[in-house]
Parts: sequence; structure tokens; C-alpha cells
Amino acid sequence: MLSVRVQDVEMIVDKIKEFCGNDWKRVGVRMKGSLMSDISLLNSTNDMILSHSGKQLRPMLSLLVAKACSGDSVLPEDSIRVAAAAELLHNATLLHDDVADESDVRRGNPTLNSLMGPSVSVLVGDYWLVAAMNEIQAAEHFGPRLISIFSRTLTHLAEGEMLQLQKARSGDTVEEDYLRIIFSKTASLFEAAALAAAISVNAGAEAEEAVRKYAVSLGLAFQIRDDIFDYSDDRGIGKPVGVDIMEQKITMPLLGAFRNASPEEEREVRTWISSIREHPEYGSEIVDFVRSRDGISYAEKRLGDYIGAATDAIAGFQKTRSGRYLEEMAHYVAERRI
Repeated sequence: MLSVRVQDVEMIVDKIKEFCGNDWKRVGVRMKGSLMSDISLLNSTNDMILSHSGKQLRPMLSLLVAKACSGDSVLPEDSIRVAAAAELLHNATLLHDDVADESDVRRGNPTLNSLMGPSVSVLVGDYWLVAAMNEIQAAEHFGPRLISIFSRTLTHLAEGEMLQLQKARSGDTVEEDYLRIIFSKTASLFEAAALAAAISVNAGAEAEEAVRKYAVSLGLAFQIRDDIFDYSDDRGIGKPVGVDIMEQKITMPLLGAFRNASPEEEREVRTWISSIREHPEYGSEIVDFVRSRDGISYAEKRLGDYIGAATDAIAGFQKTRSGRYLEEMAHYVAERRI
């Protein structure tokens, strides 16, 4: 497992944005331009969402990959379009997820779902989704491949959401199911952001495959870290304990705890998960079960495995500054606290 000081981890994102320089600013300008409308309510709503846009790891990933594959050069407009599309699509999925999960808060702020209702959140999410696809469609080069990549990601996102719903109802999630869900819902967009970025600078097949492997491993690690937060006592992480449990999601820490429990204990806990909406008091018992059976340690080990796979995949890019920043991004995902 990679280990860097917390203060260093928190600086990585800012360092990467500074390194990307004007290309990073170009992504922001393109995103804002793609969302412009003559409807003032839509514009003000989009501005509100943009002002709470989080770390923006996906466009950051796109820019670093494009630079690593092109020798740290200033990037063509297609690379900027890909980076903008990745973030637009990500936010579209969040707007839809907030409706599906009935979420009132995201990133410490009220969701659009809570402020204006589920219909508005879905409609604005659709608007962002179309804006993302318009950016890809407008690419000057490699258009058909880029469209295919992002279209495939949309398929993965829908399938992942439905599989997660199916497994929440059945309560029989195993690690293979979990990994498919988090690939579909999280890692597939990391993959699209990286692979499309490589294509945008006409990278070779070997480079494409390297960044694809890196991005998939990074995306899986990112989601495992997020799922560990659900069992954390750290009040600084920005996510309440037990949210995933209440949504009947069986994630890596719980799967790890099952490995250290008897079959009878596992059956009992799965029964608690299935009936948690009627018995929310089971939530604290499930958290205690995960902690007492070293479920978090198992999840952290699996997280470390994927971070290692990610850094191994980009070993050939270490001569570029952007390649070294890709490795630092992996450190950030491994150690982030929010």
C-alpha cells in the first residue's frame, strides 16, 4: 500500500492543475460554453453545479494522459473536448444518482434534487449528458472511435446501476458482482476519459492499452476507497457512516468481513442487510461487524493491489512530467480523505 503524508496528498490535486496550466483553464471554458442556454434559470442552475464541482479528477486524468502520450506538449482542441466531456458526463450521472438514491447532500452541499425536486435534477442531468456527447461529436479527428468509447461507457453506467439495484434486492452480492458494479459505475468513465485522451493525440496501440489499464485500476481503487469511508470514524471525510448500508449495498469492507466470519454469521448479516429499511437499527451492528472482522483491512489491501496495478501500467511514461503526475494521482486516490 502506498503511503504519503496527508498534507502532501491534499496538495497533489492543486499541483496537477498548476502543471496543466492553460489547458486546465481551457477545459473550464469549454465546459461552461457547452452548457450555455438562453434560459436564465438553466444557466444559474448550471453555474451552481459548476461552483460545487469537486476535485474534477476525470478531466485531470484526461489532460495528464494526453500530455504523457504527446511528450508534455500543449494539447489540441480534441483533447480539451474529451476532458470536458468526461466531467460533464460524470456530473450528469451524479444528478441522476441523487434522484435514484434520494440524496439531499453531495460534497457538503444541498443537491439539486433536494432544492428543486427530482424532475429538475433528471432534466438538468439529461442536459449535461447531451452537452458531453455534443463535445465528443464535435471532435475534429477520430470522431467515430471517441463516440463509440463514450457510448459504451453509457451502457456500462446503466448496467451497473441496474445490477446494483438487483443485488440490493437479493442481498447475495459476492466480490465478482461488486467489482462488476464498480467497474460499470465508476471505473468505466475513468477508462473512457483516459483512452479517449490517448486517441485524441494519436497515441499508439501500446500507449492506449497502458493508459486503459491504468485508468481501470485507478477507477476501481477510487471506488473502494469511497466505500471504505462508509465504515470510517473520521468526521473529516465528508460522508456519513452507514449510507451504503442503508441503501443495501454490500461493498468491499463487508465482503472482507465475510471472509473472516462463519457461514452462519454471514447469513445473519445478509438477512440484516435485506431488512434494513424496516430495521435501521441493524446499521450500527453491521458497522461493528465489519470493524471486528477486519473488513476494512481487507478492503485496504485490495485497494493497494489496484493502485499497484495502476502504477505498473504507466511505468513506460516515467520520463515525462505528466507520467510522474499520473503516479502522484494514484497516491492521491490511495490516501485521499474525501
